[in-house]
Amino acid sequence: MLIKNLIDEDFVNYKKPSMFIIFPYCSFKCDKENGCDLCQNSHLAQEPTIDYPIEKIIERYKNNPLTRAIVCGGLEPFDSGADLALLVREMRAEYIMDDIVIYTGYTKEELEHNLFYRRICRFPNIVIKYGRFRPNEKPHYDEVLGVNLAS
Repeated sequence: MLIKNLIDEDFVNYKKPSMFIIFPYCSFKCDKENGCDLCQNSHLAQEPTIDYPIEKIIERYKNNPLTRAIVCGGLEPFDSGADLALLVREMRAEYIMDDIVIYTGYTKEELEHNLFYRRICRFPNIVIKYGRFRPNEKPHYDEVLGVNLAS
């Protein structure tokens, strides 16, 4: 599985202690739609991409007594849809039923016909944060995620 980075213990992106997986690709749809280069994660595109086996991700997660969720974000997880769907499937095959949170810049409508999205949504305890980054919007608290969002 290709990733930019993996943070074993993250307390910023979800209300539960989480493993944070930073996905490697993005079309930068937010910048294109906003008409400016303001993506808060654009620096990640310059970071090296790592080929990290899903089995090792699962092993790291299972061996960490603190984490209670997995957060997929960074650039755009659905631009790595096959890897994302495989990760979700393998986590559930290992009977890990903790929340899997996916931060996506796509809208729900844009993803409705995406094969990987439909596969992922069949599994329990999937939390998806939809929508583009919007510059100049006030940060707000998201009740479901339990964190403040930039826009």
